[in-house]
Amino acid sequence: FYQLINELEELNSISRFRISSIEPDLLSKEIIEFINSSDKFVPHFHIPLQSGSNFLLKKMRRKYNTDLYSSRIELIKKLMPHACIGVDLIVGFPGETAEEFNKTIDYIKSLPVSYLHVFTYSERANTNAPKMNEIVPMEIRRKRSKQLRILSLNLKLQFYNENIGYKGKVLFESKEDNFLIGFTENYLKVKIPFEENKINTIQKVRIEKISSDIEAYGSLIKELELVK
Repeated sequence: FYQLINELEELNSISRFRISSIEPDLLSKEIIEFINSSDKFVPHFHIPLQSGSNFLLKKMRRKYNTDLYSSRIELIKKLMPHACIGVDLIVGFPGETAEEFNKTIDYIKSLPVSYLHVFTYSERANTNAPKMNEIVPMEIRRKRSKQLRILSLNLKLQFYNENIGYKGKVLFESKEDNFLIGFTENYLKVKIPFEENKINTIQKVRIEKISSDIEAYGSLIKELELVK
């Protein structure tokens, strides 16, 4: 993979790359340092975690633990303070007691990550997981999924607030109503008044304020918290 991204860096026909997802044990120090110095690979990482409980990570047969995961996050933020970091989580895996679930909540809160992708565990044929003891009832899985979605909204709102004043480059890709929509290198969604000639171009910007779309997260968080 390291050889591949080095080759991609040399392409003249493409000016921006995102690494959409990479396992933490495969995200080496070498790759992180390369992205930090790259002109084309942007500071946006989506790194699957699945659980903040080492006990559950072992049951899932993951090839990493929370110590390794933390070390990757720490290096990214040390080199790229404005980097956006997304996290995949699975909720309701067999054996996920309230205690183990709370370990995930506490662990995520301890990390400088930007948003979560939450997946509710569902049984799959021809796997060992459905045969395991301590199956988590679906009702509990849904409640825990909701808790993590609320946490994700809080993290995203915090990340946007932290980036007010950030100067970056936006690739404007689409039109919504009378606005042009795009994303900065670190995955901040930006909208400006529509200008036809700026579609599919990269423009320098300074983030001045949070839009009403992002501010709405605060209201959405309250609404979710009220739903039983």
